[in-house]
Amino acid sequence: MRIKIVNPNTSQLMTESIDSAARRYKRHDTEITTVLLKSGPSVIDGYYDEVLASAGILEEIKIGLHENFDGFIIACFSDPALKACREISTAPIVGIGEASMLLACTIAYKFAIVSMPKSATASMRALLSAYGLESRCASIRMIDVSVSQLETGLAKTKKLFLQEARKAIGEGAEAILLGCAGLSGLDKEFEKELGIPIIDGVVAAVKLLESLHDYGIKTRKILTYRTR
Repeated sequence: MRIKIVNPNTSQLMTESIDSAARRYKRHDTEITTVLLKSGPSVIDGYYDEVLASAGILEEIKIGLHENFDGFIIACFSDPALKACREISTAPIVGIGEASMLLACTIAYKFAIVSMPKSATASMRALLSAYGLESRCASIRMIDVSVSQLETGLAKTKKLFLQEARKAIGEGAEAILLGCAGLSGLDKEFEKELGIPIIDGVVAAVKLLESLHDYGIKTRKILTYRTR
């Protein structure tokens, strides 16, 4: 199958790490194309950035539909514009936040989200509520740094992630979700340190799309999603 991944910001470095994570776990016959927005926020760090990125995300999905991609991934944990994109496509569109939560529920009764920045705590709780998964989440642990600091302070961010993840394990988490696409590719490094499953939403989305494609399931336009 052919999957198009949309990184909903303008960071080339983040786009490369997302693409690398997807290629590491894709099937040999799956084609991956990863793009970043032509214009928009440099990172998604809050509500304003999500809205700013939404038009660009929709445009990349429209382009991908003309190019006959079989499925799409929105590579931001807050899943910006996900529902709007599903209205313009029957090809499955997966957000990495939703994908990682759904995958976690199959291997752990309680998961935790470790993300950033701290100001995004409320939006993380809202996302959990939207997906009806509050009861499956042991805790949300936020690192008090900006997403933009990933490119210049990754070593510090990794140390802070491990600190918060250990707290989450103490609160009952049996799996940890990488709550930011900028952390893609660090799952196995953290797993070795922590001893429990660490789920990369990019990888979860790739595997979910491959399964949907094999099963022949597409987005339905019966009630919730309108046809555009």
